[in-house]
Amino acid sequence: MSTLAHTGTAIRSLTLAALMCGVGPAALAQAIPTATGAQPVGISQEQLLALVGRLDALEQRNETLEAQILDLKAAQTGGDQALREEARANTVSLANGRPTFSTGDGQFTASLRGIIQLDAAQYDQRGPGPLATDFRRGSVGDAVEADRARDLGDGTNFRRVRFGVEGKAWGDWNYNLLFDFGGSGVEEAGKITNAYIEYAGLKPFRFRVGAFSPITGLEDATSNTASLFPERAAPTELVRGFAGGDGRTGAALLANGERWSVFGAVTGATVTTQAFDEQLGVIGRVTWLPLKGQDSLVHVGANVNLVVNPATTGPDVGPAGAASPVRLRERPEMRVDGTRLIDTGNIDADSLASYGVELGWQQKQFTLQGEYFWIDVERRNSVLADPSFNGWYGQAAWTITGQPRRYNAANGGFDVPRVEKPFSLKGKTWGVWELAARYSELDLDDRAGGLGAALPVGGIRGGEQQIFTLGLNWYPNNNVRFLADYQRVEVNRLSPGGTAFGAGALTPPAGVQIGQDLNIWSFRTQYAF
Repeated sequence: MSTLAHTGTAIRSLTLAALMCGVGPAALAQAIPTATGAQPVGISQEQLLALVGRLDALEQRNETLEAQILDLKAAQTGGDQALREEARANTVSLANGRPTFSTGDGQFTASLRGIIQLDAAQYDQRGPGPLATDFRRGSVGDAVEADRARDLGDGTNFRRVRFGVEGKAWGDWNYNLLFDFGGSGVEEAGKITNAYIEYAGLKPFRFRVGAFSPITGLEDATSNTASLFPERAAPTELVRGFAGGDGRTGAALLANGERWSVFGAVTGATVTTQAFDEQLGVIGRVTWLPLKGQDSLVHVGANVNLVVNPATTGPDVGPAGAASPVRLRERPEMRVDGTRLIDTGNIDADSLASYGVELGWQQKQFTLQGEYFWIDVERRNSVLADPSFNGWYGQAAWTITGQPRRYNAANGGFDVPRVEKPFSLKGKTWGVWELAARYSELDLDDRAGGLGAALPVGGIRGGEQQIFTLGLNWYPNNNVRFLADYQRVEVNRLSPGGTAFGAGALTPPAGVQIGQDLNIWSFRTQYAF
């Protein structure tokens, strides 16, 4: 029985008791005045019955109120249960074309990822001649590239075709699994680009382990789906290949605030590389925004990429042990043809170190950025001087339609403009249009000597490459991009002589020019979600 019922019953009992107590003395008092002739006092039987009726009505009303309260409690309990079930219900969203599944409490998410990049390019260069008279060459010791360097292949290439899933589990754990079927010059079988887990429960720190793309510098901090040009600048691409790059196994620590970021990693080989003793690398990077306003910012940063122990080529036996070569070579900033036009060849090394500085500036829709790298190689078991190389680039962007490129504080790099008004003929909106320009230099010569001369002892003739690029980018919406670019490529490289490129006519005479000048016209179609 409820509290109201107990209360009503108690009131009724007490009232009846009181009335009965009142009726007894009243009856007695009535008998006494009858004998003495006094007037009777007390209540009549009719009044008593009326009071009892009123008490019955009050009790019935209390029972009705009690039933209503119980109904309200039941309804409230049911509503709370419905709210809890709704909060636990799974959700599916399609924001910006990316399917995302999430539990109602946000503890578990899974987002499907997809990237398709199709490049088309035309290489405008002098027509090929025979090996004996046309000295243009590619990678050292590569007869195929010796042919291709004289006639780079026009055509198309799926640069990236990536599919995967990313998300979080139990709130504090992130994961990413991404496979790539694209390639440089030739599409490849599927390979791992990302396969890692990350703990993010100790903010602002995140701890990552698996295979991923470490952040090696400012341009590397920008996703390949958001870069200004089809490829990163050649110096950046070279440096990221030392201890970083796609599918690099390792463990990393990441942290950032609103105006700073820190990245550190210990890395091994890429998932497609196998050696007797795997390479050991170390990457470190710090960034800071000394100036950050509503429409402007200044970015400064520094990075270091170390190959502490290069991979070995065989069993570590004998006094000298197996060779541990490092090799520095790079393509023009387009991958429809994968030929490398500058190349140091293998350098037996104890270690390699790259040091870089970064500078970026943004004012509304204008963005400037650049990096400079110093690269030192320490030879192994050699009395020859240790070689040094360098490279740098500078690039600028102007968003014609006014939308600024965004700054990603988590990575310490720039991102694409947001398309707030997607392209629509009916609505007369045109998306985002952007002009971009870049100049890069990469010098892989060290004590190279002069034209027509033999290679000095200990010298390296890897070559110098300078590229000027002009591009026009169109973002119809937040998923589709089109990039049209022109490159002017100038390669200055002297033949090392001997049998550097192979026997006979494959290797031009020492000191002759084996570089070239060419133009590249390219167009990229991209869809990413």
